[in-house]
Amino acid sequence: MKAFISEARKKYHLKLLENGVLTIDAKGIPSNADSASGTSIAIAQGIFSRLMPNRMVTKTHKKSDGQTAGAKFEQINMEFLLETFPKLQNLRPGDWQIKKFGNKNAIKTSNFSQYEHLEYLNRLTAADAKLAASMGNDYIVTPDVVIYRNPVSDEEINTPVFMVDDSVSLMAAIRKSKGGLPILHASISAKWTMRSDRAQNSRTEALGLIRNRKGHLPHIVVVTGEPMPGRLASLALGTGDIDCMYHFALYELVEAVKETKAEDSIEMLNVLIKGKRIKDISDLPLDLSV
Repeated sequence: MKAFISEARKKYHLKLLENGVLTIDAKGIPSNADSASGTSIAIAQGIFSRLMPNRMVTKTHKKSDGQTAGAKFEQINMEFLLETFPKLQNLRPGDWQIKKFGNKNAIKTSNFSQYEHLEYLNRLTAADAKLAASMGNDYIVTPDVVIYRNPVSDEEINTPVFMVDDSVSLMAAIRKSKGGLPILHASISAKWTMRSDRAQNSRTEALGLIRNRKGHLPHIVVVTGEPMPGRLASLALGTGDIDCMYHFALYELVEAVKETKAEDSIEMLNVLIKGKRIKDISDLPLDLSV
């Protein structure tokens, strides 16, 4: 019998194909490859051939443009987490919500307990041009996907032990009766590739979440489909901003990189893996249960 996450991982990869995120063109170049780099193409082809072994010889689904592919990648990552993370209630019980941010989404960072003060700051800067000029907008963070936990009733908190009443724990974020806002549990940044400075936005967002919080720091992670170990390292190496980077197909990436016999790429990928700076997408739901 196949493990649930193993099946969810396969479905995840099929969705990437069917939605035009992961494709291969008539020249044999996968959509996550840098067409100007032979090594990038070779690694991406190696990943594709392992994920979709029967599709290498024919042109696949139409490739989405960059912006559309990015939005679809965010959506598919959200759907993967929706399918897997709630199944881990035995490890991390709670009323969990998983949402994708976007221009049409009413959710803002300031909707969460740790960042509610940012709405007040936003109103101040909107009304004062000089203050806005001095403050900038570094405090405004818009993650691609978020996981948050809704506060709970006193009845739930007091089961099976009578834990709280109106004389104690009056400011605990988890208490719904005290006006507690949802608690941001995780911020997931999704970057299909990392061939521009935009990929470094993930680090900027992470630093914004770290510096501007009042309370518990949420998980801060990046999910990517980038095939080049050197580019992965540009964001994954080091500590202090993101928790970890998750690759959409790390197992296949490892085999594809070995196949190229590019020593620098092999060594760099080993450093990232042994240093626990990059993991597979299948690790993400369990890591978020911590």
